[in-house]
Amino acid sequence: MPSFFKLKKSEDVLRLIEQFGPSGEETVPLEYALGRVVSRDVISQEDLPHFFRSVVDGYAVRSRDTFGASESLPALLTISGEILMGRQSPSGLSQGHAFRIATGGMLPENADGVVMIEHCHLLDEQTLEVSRAISPLENVIQPGDDFKKGGTVFKRGHKLRVQDLGLLAGLGRRQIRVYRKPRVAIISTGDEIVSVSEHPGPGQVRDINRYTLAAFCRSVGAEPVNAGRCPDHFEDLKTRLHKSLARAETVWISGGSSVGTRDLTLKVFETLQDFELLVHGISISPGKPTIIGKSGTKPVVGLPGHVASALVVADVFMGPLIQCLSGRTRSPENFQLEVEAVLSRNVESATGREDYVRVKLVHQKDVLVARPVFGKSGLISTLVESDGLIRIDLNTEGLYEGQKVKVRLSPHLSSSV
Repeated sequence: MPSFFKLKKSEDVLRLIEQFGPSGEETVPLEYALGRVVSRDVISQEDLPHFFRSVVDGYAVRSRDTFGASESLPALLTISGEILMGRQSPSGLSQGHAFRIATGGMLPENADGVVMIEHCHLLDEQTLEVSRAISPLENVIQPGDDFKKGGTVFKRGHKLRVQDLGLLAGLGRRQIRVYRKPRVAIISTGDEIVSVSEHPGPGQVRDINRYTLAAFCRSVGAEPVNAGRCPDHFEDLKTRLHKSLARAETVWISGGSSVGTRDLTLKVFETLQDFELLVHGISISPGKPTIIGKSGTKPVVGLPGHVASALVVADVFMGPLIQCLSGRTRSPENFQLEVEAVLSRNVESATGREDYVRVKLVHQKDVLVARPVFGKSGLISTLVESDGLIRIDLNTEGLYEGQKVKVRLSPHLSSSV
């Protein structure tokens, strides 16, 4: 079995992860498209809006009828009526006339601008005084100002947000082609693992990783598949792995990734057809004994057994993996959210290893301060108390009190986001 003499740097691991892609596409109704990734360029089939529309409450006019108008010498126009929302004007606009119009209303034929109501004064029910001249198309949205017919609305690989669904609705799209959600089969291993409903006996622990990793998957747009618990038994784990890979796009085995006689993850991975080992050991802490390989086009992952370590690996590497399996393109919107804070104390590190340290964010005298959250390996309390991670480069020996640091925030892990 390989040892940790060839640890890979995190940037090399992320490059290896980029080789994976989505497994297929499907059509979903618009109301269920939030967070999904479009699998084809979305092209507008019409202008949006498709008519000249007012952006203010006021009066639709011919701009040349207001030429030279001022408070001392206002233009006088005849009110022809009112344009109701959702209705077309009953007639075109004649010279020297105006129509009342609300925000969003459709301009009548021959009108090319809207005078804001603040610049108008009613002399009587049919006579309007305009105290300010307007230019053509002032206070007007033209057809296609939002999107023109034939234009690209979203490119393939775009993750749909709340506002995107509004746009698609405006374009009359009742359904959308998206990539399938990647299914992640999660296997918890270890003779010491028992169900959450059981009372642990001596040396036993409840199956924490299954629930934390499943929640992580949901938070990043994947569909977790419960593949159950498995004792440290080669044949049992092999059978469960093969069955799981047949019904999922990737399998994550929690525990059993270190070098040791009872660590079976790599051994069972090697029984997969066309298995290729990509990573066995990453120069980070926590998370050093991570395994990443592939069977055909499907990634298989061995995660550390400690939930604190497993979640760091999930945040740093499995999130990007899910992005690739979801079909998301690399763009600024996919980058990790970070905030700048001042470190509250010194944090030591060892050169040659990239450290991730949990911190809690607090405000002190209008300054955002990052307080390191320390604890023994495997303590869940360090996870619950933290808001994010700070990264210590492998070429440094630590960070210093008062130093400005970038705190890696994860919406699925932080209470501050």
